[in-house]
Amino acid sequence: MVVIGIDPHKSSHTAVAVDQTGRRLGQKTVTADPDGLLRLRSWATQFGTGPRWAVEDGRGVAGRLVRTLIGTGATVVWVPPKLMAACRASARTRGKSDPIDALAIARAALREPDLPTAHLDQTALDLRLLSDRREHLVNRRTASINQLRWHLHDLDPALDQTHPRLTGPRAQHTLTTALSTLPASVRRDLALDLLTEITTLTQQITQLEHQLRTRVQPLAPTLLAITGVSTVLAAKIIGETAGITRFRSPAAYAMHTGTAPIPTWTANKPHYRLNRGGNRQLNTCLHRIAITQLTHHPPARTYRDNWTKHHPHATTKAALRALKRHLANTIYRALTTDLT
Repeated sequence: MVVIGIDPHKSSHTAVAVDQTGRRLGQKTVTADPDGLLRLRSWATQFGTGPRWAVEDGRGVAGRLVRTLIGTGATVVWVPPKLMAACRASARTRGKSDPIDALAIARAALREPDLPTAHLDQTALDLRLLSDRREHLVNRRTASINQLRWHLHDLDPALDQTHPRLTGPRAQHTLTTALSTLPASVRRDLALDLLTEITTLTQQITQLEHQLRTRVQPLAPTLLAITGVSTVLAAKIIGETAGITRFRSPAAYAMHTGTAPIPTWTANKPHYRLNRGGNRQLNTCLHRIAITQLTHHPPARTYRDNWTKHHPHATTKAALRALKRHLANTIYRALTTDLT
């Protein structure tokens, strides 16, 4: 079996082919355009039919590459950057370059045959794009609100204290009226400009949330029925999962979400630590769901309490991690049900 590892970049892609023992068979660097991708496919034909392609998980620069490969019938897997880095560090060749990284990617995919396979899922891609855009606008709005509050405190501390939330249209309208009655000044004008920006961003965020709701509700009724899963979180989960069929089991999905515990013992009592790997976006979603369920969902509190009883020396954070691991199974089953 031949594995071709690719280190993708914005302007070029470097590929290295290895055999089943990890021995280098060839290397190719092409431009990241249609002609370059065509040359890459032509170069790969020398290694027979059906080589396995492994691409470093950087969808910002590798999305088009992977879609092209899948469109031609190739089998493609995503290799997490941490897995590639660990494989590169264990190699005899020192240093860092595109060929070295591509070789490490290929060997990592060879060493980990159960990596999830990439596939075309336009629905998941659309939801991820909309979710990312919404998060970007929310961050911009938060930054503008923080700037506005400093101006409000200087203009009149009462304006800041009487408007604890500035994301609602009523509060924005009230504050605009109050600012308009103040004496003209540069600070007041800046505050009004910021408030106008916040109002515009809020409208755009609301429109994106409406689009997400329209797309997600008919797509994932089982997922939305889980306590703590909002439309925004459901869209994020579907977009980042990119096809639940990529994962062979709930345990594989838990590893992808970074909720599978990491064993850290030798000849002692079994002990596990926090998993800092996996998809951190999905991990954040599970964390938010867990916190919400501990507040509003009695079965979640019962699960946490029962787990704590059987692990008397465990910390509160360990109990929360156990609940997140349990939720990963629940999310996996919900996504599988919604697919049928």
